[in-house]
Amino acid sequence: MATKHDQILKYIEGLPIGDRISVRSIAKNLGVSEGTAYRAIKDAENIGLVSTIQRVGTIRIERKLKKHIEKLTFGEVVRIIEGDVLGGSAGLDKVLNKFVIGAMTEKAMTRYITPGSLMIVGNRQGVQKLALENGAAVLITGGFDTESEIADLADKLEMPVLRTTYDTFTVATMINRALSDQLIKKDIMLVSDIYTSLEKTNYLYATNTIADYQHLSEKTHHSRFPVVNKSLRLVGIVTAKDVLGKSETLTMDKVMTKDPIVVKKMMSVASVSHQMIWDGLEVMPVVEDDLSLVGFVSRQDVMKAMQLVQRQPQIADTISDQISGEVMPVEETGKNGDIQFKFTVAPQMVNSVGTISFGVLSEIIANVTQRTMITNQRRNVLIEQMSLHYLRLIQLESELDIRPRVLEIGRRSAKLDIEVYLENALVAKAIVVCQVMERT
Repeated sequence: MATKHDQILKYIEGLPIGDRISVRSIAKNLGVSEGTAYRAIKDAENIGLVSTIQRVGTIRIERKLKKHIEKLTFGEVVRIIEGDVLGGSAGLDKVLNKFVIGAMTEKAMTRYITPGSLMIVGNRQGVQKLALENGAAVLITGGFDTESEIADLADKLEMPVLRTTYDTFTVATMINRALSDQLIKKDIMLVSDIYTSLEKTNYLYATNTIADYQHLSEKTHHSRFPVVNKSLRLVGIVTAKDVLGKSETLTMDKVMTKDPIVVKKMMSVASVSHQMIWDGLEVMPVVEDDLSLVGFVSRQDVMKAMQLVQRQPQIADTISDQISGEVMPVEETGKNGDIQFKFTVAPQMVNSVGTISFGVLSEIIANVTQRTMITNQRRNVLIEQMSLHYLRLIQLESELDIRPRVLEIGRRSAKLDIEVYLENALVAKAIVVCQVMERT
C-alpha cells in the first residue's frame, strides 16, 4: 500500500502543467497534515515536478530532463537509438555496463557476455536467447523483429530486448558517443561539488543588528555573511565596510548590500571563478530558483577546485583535448628564452576548402597561452579576451611554429602576444588577455 507521501507525489504528478499548489491545498484535498504536505512538495521540487517562483508561488511544471546522464540505462539507450522495446520493459531502468557486438559464433562470444551488458545483433535468434540467459540485454539492428519466445523470456528475466532501424556500426557509434559524453560531463566540476551547505553556513537575519554581526564575526573570524529574511530567502550580503563606524543598534536591512550576485548549484566552477575574479568577490551565496539560501562558495574553494581540475588528466577526450594533445613544446627556446610550440594541421582540423578551421586555431592559441603561463609563471589563467588575426591561409598538413611572449602580468591579469609561423613566415597573430588565478 502506497504511503501518504507517495500518494501526494502521484497527485501532484497528475496535476495539469501550470497549476498552482500550496501546503494548505494539498493538506485539505488529500486529508493529510501540513507537515506531510510540505515534505512531499519539497521532494516534488527536488525531482522536478514543481518549481517555486518568487511572487507567483509553487506551480506544477513539466518534468525536466537531467542535464546529463549520470548512469546510462537501457531506457536511455532506447532514446539514443530512436528504437522501441520488444520485451523486458521492466528492466529499462537497469544500467548498461558495456556493449558487445554479436559478430562471431555463439560459442566464441559466450565469454564476452556479462550481466548488465548489451548484445548488439541482427536477426540471430540463438544469440538473442544466449545473451538473455547470461544476464545481458539485446539490441536488434536493421529493424528486424524477434520471436515471441524471446520476448517472453525477456519479460520473465526483466532484461530488455530493443529494436532499431539503424545498422550495427551506427548504433555502436551512437552508444559509444553517449558513454563518452557521460564521462566528460561527469568530469566537469559544478558548484554543487564544492559549496558549503546551509547547515555549515553562517548567516544573519535582516532583523539582526550590527552588534549581532560583530559577535558572529568574532566567533567565526569571518567578515562577510549572507543576510536572509524569516523564510531563509536571500535579501543581501553584509561585509565589514558596511558596518564600519555605524551604530550597533542598526539592523542588517539598513546597512547590507542588496541584490548581491548569486550562484546556483548547477553552475560550473569555471564560470563562477570568472565572475569572482572579474568582480573581486570573496564569497558568493548559493541559492535556489526562488532565492532560498542553500549555502555559499568562497573564492579560495573555487581557486583550489580550478587548479585541481587543470592538473588532473581527463577521463574522456573532448574536441579541445584532441586539439591540445597535438600542441607540442619545442626543446629549443626563442631568442629571449621564451618557450615555443609546434603543431601539425590534421585532416579533421580543416574546413571545407582544406585550410585550418578558425575555431581550431583559436583553441591552439588558448592552449599555448595556458601552458606558457603555467611553465613560465607557475600560474593558471582564464582567458578573457582574444584578438586573433588570420593573416595567411594555413593548409592541411602544415607544420606550424607557435611563439608566445608575455607582454605584461599583474596580480589579477596578464597580456600575451602569440605569433604563428609557417616556414618562418608569419601566418597568424593574437593578443590574449587573461585573468590570473591566485596561488593557493
